[in-house]
Amino acid sequence: MATTAKAGNVDGVIREHPPFREHLISILQDVQEVEGYLSRENINRISEYLHLPSSKIFGVATFYNQFRLTKPGKIQIQVCRGTACHVKGSLNLLDSLKLLLGVEVGQTTKDGMFTLETVACLGGCSIAPVITANGRFFGRLDKKRLEELVVKFREAGEVVA
Repeated sequence: MATTAKAGNVDGVIREHPPFREHLISILQDVQEVEGYLSRENINRISEYLHLPSSKIFGVATFYNQFRLTKPGKIQIQVCRGTACHVKGSLNLLDSLKLLLGVEVGQTTKDGMFTLETVACLGGCSIAPVITANGRFFGRLDKKRLEELVVKFREAGEVVA
């Protein structure tokens, strides 16, 4: 049994569900909501609770795109790659972010500040190109404005306008 308060929270979240394999996805979703990702330790906890091999749980977690196995950065940036954003230059924004942050898509900066992701569509077509930072929308971006945003985020340590 875990000794940290956070681990205790995870154990509580797991035990809110009946110990049957048909509850696996719900358990994974709830644990990820608490932790921000699915750690190896928590996959092992779920494995013990459901009496399933951790390899099976890992297989489910890697099959579905909604689950992450690495700790996300404090600021999660999503770049829209939908048609409207693509036409308006979102690939250029993505390339700029890769250089600014020094990471590839799906990675987190070494300082743990930023995670860079792409999404098929954010639904902000009228203000394309669009990114979100921790769910907050920023539209009609160009390279200069994007760089200014990243500097502001880094300086503030959080998402600011």
